[in-house]
Amino acid sequence: MSRLRFVLFLCIAFAALPANAEGFITRLLNQPVPGGVAVVDLGNGANAPRASYRDKPVLVVHEDQQRWIAIVGIALTTKAGTESLQVSSDAGDKTLTFKVNAKKYKEQRITIKNTQQVNPNAANLKRINRELAEQNAAYDQFSPRQPSNLLFDRPVSGPLSSPFGLRRFFNGEERNPHSGLDFAARSGTPIKAPAAGKVLLTGNLFFNGNTVFIDHGQGLISMFCHLSVIGVKVGDEVPRGGVIGKVGATGRATGPHLHWNVSLNANRVDPAIFIGAFKP
Repeated sequence: MSRLRFVLFLCIAFAALPANAEGFITRLLNQPVPGGVAVVDLGNGANAPRASYRDKPVLVVHEDQQRWIAIVGIALTTKAGTESLQVSSDAGDKTLTFKVNAKKYKEQRITIKNTQQVNPNAANLKRINRELAEQNAAYDQFSPRQPSNLLFDRPVSGPLSSPFGLRRFFNGEERNPHSGLDFAARSGTPIKAPAAGKVLLTGNLFFNGNTVFIDHGQGLISMFCHLSVIGVKVGDEVPRGGVIGKVGATGRATGPHLHWNVSLNANRVDPAIFIGAFKP
């Protein structure tokens, strides 16, 4: 086939694709289940629309230079059914809907030697509540910056261990489901930022141990915990791949590992979605 014919063939082939063909980000991230992500097409206006879900602002990006999409984090407690997204654009205000599909998560039973990390006393409860408020404030952040990448790098090299969404039983008592993804890794293994961002919060927390929060932009937040060493401070700008600390077993942990949370519009979602490892 001549070069001219080949070019004409490509032009015809691309012209035959539907105008609303899914882009890479949609194919990667659209997993609309409890604890998952819904990608909603917002159209192709000249300016970025604004979107909100359950009164929280939502990440909006331009996909393939063709259309704006909202990337919506769905809480693990959300029931299967239809959800609404509020959108404001140059064309006016409107409500869009998306469907949340059902997903069943497995159970995990863990034995903890330190009973205070299962049934804490009044003093520890006061500390826990204070730290919870600090973490929720970090998750609520919504900066104008665009995420550097949405296909995240793995923060450590190592096998995935406890997945997101497990119903957890500590010493036989049910507690909150597993809100992140665990990586099995040796103590001291460097932890790298999966995308560029700004450090929002660091500290030694009761359950999480040594912890780092990173703002990747527009409500997309990563949290890393159980670290042996914290290598950054609040306000630091961290490049993609920058080392933020080392794997450890601080806080409520039975051994060295990295626990990684990803939050969108203040909802914890499955980090496996962002590294192409999601299992329906």
